[in-house]
Amino acid sequence: MKEKTGGTEKPNIKETITKETFRRGSTEKTISTLNRKITLLEQAFAANAEVYYNINLTRNCVPGRIYRTVEGERQDLNDQMGFPENAAFSDVTAYWGLRVPDEERKGYADFLSIPRLLQHFENGEYHIAHKYWTGNAFADCMLAEQHIIMYEDEETGDVFGFSYVYDLTEQYRKEKEIKKELEKNYKELENALITAQHANHAKTTFLNNMSHDIRTPMNAIIGFTSLAASHIDNKEKIKEYLGKISTSSEHLLSLINDVLDMSRIESGKVKIEERPLHLPDLMHDIRTIIQPNIASKQLDFLIDMIDVKDEDIIADKLRLNQILLNILNNGIKFNKTGGTISLRIKQTNQAPYGYANYQFIIRDTGIGMSEEFREHIFEAFTREETSTVSGVQGTGLGMAITKNIVDMMGGTVTVNSEEGKGSEFIVSLTFKLSGDPVTYEKIEQLQGLRALVADDDTDTCLNISNMLTEIGMRPEWTVSGKEAVIRAKQAVEIGDEFSAYIIDWLMPDMNGIETVRRIRRVIGDGKPIIILTAYDWTDIEAEAREAGVTAFCEKPLFMSELRDILSRPYRAQEEPSKKEQKIQFAGKRLLLVEDNELNQEIAVTILEEAGFVVEVAEDGTVAVEKMKNTDKYHQYDLILMDIQMPKMDGYEATRQIRALNKPDAARIPIVAMTANAFEEDREKAFEAGMNGHLPKPIKIPELLKTLNQVLRTKE
Repeated sequence: MKEKTGGTEKPNIKETITKETFRRGSTEKTISTLNRKITLLEQAFAANAEVYYNINLTRNCVPGRIYRTVEGERQDLNDQMGFPENAAFSDVTAYWGLRVPDEERKGYADFLSIPRLLQHFENGEYHIAHKYWTGNAFADCMLAEQHIIMYEDEETGDVFGFSYVYDLTEQYRKEKEIKKELEKNYKELENALITAQHANHAKTTFLNNMSHDIRTPMNAIIGFTSLAASHIDNKEKIKEYLGKISTSSEHLLSLINDVLDMSRIESGKVKIEERPLHLPDLMHDIRTIIQPNIASKQLDFLIDMIDVKDEDIIADKLRLNQILLNILNNGIKFNKTGGTISLRIKQTNQAPYGYANYQFIIRDTGIGMSEEFREHIFEAFTREETSTVSGVQGTGLGMAITKNIVDMMGGTVTVNSEEGKGSEFIVSLTFKLSGDPVTYEKIEQLQGLRALVADDDTDTCLNISNMLTEIGMRPEWTVSGKEAVIRAKQAVEIGDEFSAYIIDWLMPDMNGIETVRRIRRVIGDGKPIIILTAYDWTDIEAEAREAGVTAFCEKPLFMSELRDILSRPYRAQEEPSKKEQKIQFAGKRLLLVEDNELNQEIAVTILEEAGFVVEVAEDGTVAVEKMKNTDKYHQYDLILMDIQMPKMDGYEATRQIRALNKPDAARIPIVAMTANAFEEDREKAFEAGMNGHLPKPIKIPELLKTLNQVLRTKE
């Protein structure tokens, strides 16, 4: 209200001040609201929100524009979505809701319900958020996190909300990948834990088995040693006890070797040493090695080959021997007396030029194994727990060692078995050929001649007949000794005799010697008759020669061997084989370098009984000094060198001896005699300058054979 003074209206100072204050307050509220909006926009833009806009919750509208951020730039979406300014908020939510999956739509609608949003505001919950999956024009599938920050417009009293949406799809995918990786790692850790627990259990079982298996031969050694001492005057008993002590010692050594082999394989110390190898030599060596065990168990042994064209390969003979002998010895060990075990080598057509693939097939008629154990047979320390198996000594490492070596050689090994019926192992290996692939020419003087093969194994008959055909002969075959005699008679009667006979030693209806005897009565002495056998023929050789046998051949019979024996001039007897020249040890001076007194005593006794004059050096340093002090009147012929000694080891002692400025130091044979028994130890010995390597425990025949060889080389 204005006052009038002298006709002039006088301003009301109080009212003026009040209006100005209200005007200024309204402006400040407006500025405060604008600042809040600017701050929210900046936050949304800085946070790279996918979509953001303002909401007037009181009036159910979206004042202003709806924006989207693309690569840091703001895009207006109103036209694209078909909405004018001040569009109804409920229409906007309905538009986006169509793109939300059915299972999430209710949660989405509840979150954006205006009454609920206002209730949140009344409750002091000014910032709320919700996650949901949505599909839209910008992304096929997006995990959205929508935020709404609510505030009251101080000028109008309306409740506003600022909405912005984050795209969490990539974050979700990364989190999912991390979770998957964590689950995978957890699974791997869980599996590793299970494996470790299984390994610990297996090793505990192994130690228990080893304790039993080691104590068994040790008990025999100690027991029979005591018995021998108490029967010292009974030579027959002493001989029997010593034989059993020797057998138990060999078994104990095989247990130790298995454990050491497995340890070296696991530590990666085993290497494949490839050298030229003649397959017939390999197979005949294996036959010779297992023959005593075959005979002691009274087993039938079948050994043959099929389609082997390439006999010379590049391979590690030691490891290949180990593979085959491990499987064969298992087949013998778990076989029944009178059972059968067989070894077949077959060449396949599955190798590239310059290589050859072979299958080594080993079958036995032993106790077999359960399906459950078959799945674990190649695991270390595992043995099948049955009453039969528990009575057989072993570490449970043989098959694990076999599998590891086969893998190292790039091959495969499979097993088929049935309880009570036996097992079959197939080892498949590919080797590089030693030289070019072999092509055999026909033998001119044998062209068109007839040959008769008699063997109770059909595969052997067919295989030898195929080789005879390649040579140029006309082969026939039979599985019966009696029929072989009949065919020989018929051939003589029709004037088309057989020019060669190949007869198996053991046939069910008539053995080979009797078959030969009867054929000789028919054909006389003019034609060669060859006995083919998988066994040692030493005991029957005299009887066989008397019956008319021309020559003996070991199974399996390879093409090179067949060609060699048939191309020789036919004669009644083969030339006696040349025996290895023997060196007389009597008077030979030998320096034994050994630090262990017991080993010294054993070695000195063996060597002196062989004829050597032995001096002992208890360490490498002593050996070097003794070699320094030799002269032309006092020289050694040979040195046996231990490796592990306290002051100077055998390698260093050898190097220092070789470095001496003396003629005898350079040429004297030095042979390692050591418990360092592995291939790398042998190579290390030769690198140090040694001439031979003998692993302990020493076998007397092997010791004397090696000493004979090195002395013969020296002379």
